[in-house]
Amino acid sequence: MELKTAAALRRLRLISAPEAVSFLLLLVCSVLKRTTDFNAVPVMGMVHGVLFILYVVFWALAWHRTRWPLGRSALYAVLSVLPTGGFFAERMLARECEAAVAAAHAAQAAAREAGAAQAAGAMGPVGPVGTA
Repeated sequence: MELKTAAALRRLRLISAPEAVSFLLLLVCSVLKRTTDFNAVPVMGMVHGVLFILYVVFWALAWHRTRWPLGRSALYAVLSVLPTGGFFAERMLARECEAAVAAAHAAQAAAREAGAAQAAGAMGPVGPVGTA
């Protein structure tokens, strides 16, 4: 996996928990609006709307980068509309992001070793091939 894939997963992970918190706060504000004179629904609605749109955009980018199967992609989509789903998505994405970063670093290390081996093969016993 590339580092860009890991970055896409990280962005989705970082937005999932705040999106879930904003959803819960919006639900609390909705209850308070109907039981008291406190009305923060317009403000919390906008905050949650912005975070939800960011979640959907980052979800689409992560799906494109990771080539998730339809089931996993649908799971992350469904978790975005459940009140506490963002917390579960964050935990799942944390594990997936760690695995992606480890795979990306392993691939980079293997590429460096292959490049070093290729460069060493081009060297003769004294120096580059063809020199004395």
